[in-house]
Amino acid sequence: MMTNRFSAALALVFLIISNAPVSHAQDYTAPQVTLSKEKTRMGGKLYYSHIVLEKQTLYSISKAYGVTVEDIYKANPGLKESGLKKNAVILIPDIQASAPAEEGRKRKKDKTDDGFITHTVRWYEDLDVISEKYGIPVETIMEVNGLTGRKLKNRQKLRIPSDPQAYAVPDQLKENAEAETSREASENVSDASATGQDAGRPLSEAIPMFRTNSVEISLLLPLNAKDSTAGSRSNMDFYSGVLLAARNLGEKGLNIDLNVYDVSDGQMHITEDRLKKSDVVIGPVSYGDLGRLMSVAPNSTYVVSPLDHRAEQLAGSYRNFIQAPASYSTQYADLAKWIREERNPHDSVLVIYEKGVKDKSNFVTLSRRLEENGVSYRTFSYSILEGRDILHSLQEKMTLTGKNHLVIASESEAFVNDVVRNINLMIHEKYDVSLYASSRIRSFETIEVENLHNANLHVSTSYYIDYDQKEVQDFIMEYRALFNTEPTPFAFQGYDITMYFSEMCSKYGKAWPSVIPLEEEEMLQSGFRFSRVRTGESEIGFTNTAVRRIIYGPDYSVTLSEGL
Repeated sequence: MMTNRFSAALALVFLIISNAPVSHAQDYTAPQVTLSKEKTRMGGKLYYSHIVLEKQTLYSISKAYGVTVEDIYKANPGLKESGLKKNAVILIPDIQASAPAEEGRKRKKDKTDDGFITHTVRWYEDLDVISEKYGIPVETIMEVNGLTGRKLKNRQKLRIPSDPQAYAVPDQLKENAEAETSREASENVSDASATGQDAGRPLSEAIPMFRTNSVEISLLLPLNAKDSTAGSRSNMDFYSGVLLAARNLGEKGLNIDLNVYDVSDGQMHITEDRLKKSDVVIGPVSYGDLGRLMSVAPNSTYVVSPLDHRAEQLAGSYRNFIQAPASYSTQYADLAKWIREERNPHDSVLVIYEKGVKDKSNFVTLSRRLEENGVSYRTFSYSILEGRDILHSLQEKMTLTGKNHLVIASESEAFVNDVVRNINLMIHEKYDVSLYASSRIRSFETIEVENLHNANLHVSTSYYIDYDQKEVQDFIMEYRALFNTEPTPFAFQGYDITMYFSEMCSKYGKAWPSVIPLEEEEMLQSGFRFSRVRTGESEIGFTNTAVRRIIYGPDYSVTLSEGL
C-alpha cells in the first residue's frame, strides 16, 4: 500500500509540473513557473512562498502570480540589491487575499483558512485516538504534520484536515483508480492556480516536496571562555542540551549533521561556504559576537540568537536574524496586557521607576504598552537613597478600596530589592497588592523570596520549567543518564532551540524561514512564536513574542498561569 501511495504522489508531482501555467508576452515565452501552495501571513498580509528555479525571472514569476515586479520588490527588501538567485525563497503577495470576502461566510473558530483544524494534543491522547475522533487515517496525520514517529507531546498542535473525503482512499481501490485520483487532483491544482484560490489542502501538505531527513546545523559557542568559569560551564550545558536533542531526533529518523565551532577568542572560525551550506546557524551567544557574524553572513543563511536578550536589536537590521529569547520589551508588553485583563474598575495601577537614571527605556516601553491597552495609570519614582522615607508618599498613590497593581519598570537589582521591601511594608498596612515585573527579578539573589510571595508577584518570562510535566521529567532522566549531572536552564534552552529549528528544517526544507510565523510551539522551557520586525513598510528579522506567565502565591507556590 505504501508503494501505491508513493507512486500516486510521484504521479501527482509530474502532473502538477507538466500542467503548470505558462505566461506569454507577444513573442516572449516565459520560463515555466509552477504556483506555490505555500502561504504565510506577515504583517496582516498573505504571501506565497515561492522557490526560485533555474531560468525563472522576476518577469515570468510576476506574470504567473498576476502581480507586478514592483510588488515582489516591496515584499522582499534587499532583492533589488542581491538579485534573483536559484533556490532562494521569495515572497509573492496573494492578490486574491485582498479581495472582499464572500458575504455571510462564516468560519469555525478552530479552523484555519487552508482547510485544516488545529488540534491540541491532550496528555491521554495518542495518534489512534485522534485518528478515530476526526476520521482521518493515522498515516495521513503523520504525513500532514511531518511526524517521523508516533510519539506525541502534551499540548502539541496538530493540523487535521477538515474534509476527510479529500484524504480518504479506500484500500480496495485499484491502481488505475489511484491514478485517476491523482489526475483529478492535478487538475484541481491547475484550476486553483488560474483563479488564485486554494483547492483542497496546500500543495506542500499534499506532497512533502521540501521535506528532508537530514539537517545541517552550525553551532557557534564560546566553549573555553576565559572571562569566567561560570560562562564556560553555562555554554557547555547549552551544548549538552543540543547533543541530547540531536540524539533524540536521530532516534526518530532525522539525521543531524552538527558542526561545532569554539568562538571563545572572538573569532568566528567558520567559512562563508560552510555558512551557505548550513540549514540553520545557532549562536554565537553575545550581542557583540552575533553582530560580527551577521556582518559577514550570507543573506540566505539564517542565524539564531540563543541567549542574549540585548541581541534583539539586530533583528531590526538583518532579515536573516532570529532572536530566540523573548526580550524585556516583549515581557513588558505582556505585563500591560495582563494588568488590563485583571484590573477592576476600583483598582489602581502604579508604575514605579528609579529617579535620576539615564536609561529610562523600560519605563518608556511599559508606559507606552499600558496606553496601547487602554490602562490608566499613575507613576511614582524615587532614588535608592530616599528609600527609607517614601512610605507616606507611596500611600498617597495607592487605594484601600481596590487592588493595587504595582509594576516595577527597572532591571536594577538594588532598586528592585528596595521597592519589594517597601511594598511588603505596605502589605502590613492592609493594602491589597499584586506586584508585576519582568523575568530579571527571579535572578536577583538579594531579594527575600518570602517578600515576592507576600506581594503576589506576577512575572512575564521567556523561560519557565514545569517539573510536573512528563516530558520535562523524561528529559531530566535522559540528561542524567548521559551526562551524570542535573540539567541547568541552559541545557533546556539548547535542547528546545535545536528541537524546534531542526524539525522546521526537516518539515519545510529550504523554505522553513517563510513559515515559522505560522508554527507556534510550546517546548520544555520556552515557547516559540515568531514574527517579523516591521520598519516602515519593510519586514526585517524575527523576534519571539511567546512568554510564560507565572504567579508567586501566598502559600509559597509558583504556578504557571499561561504560556505562549
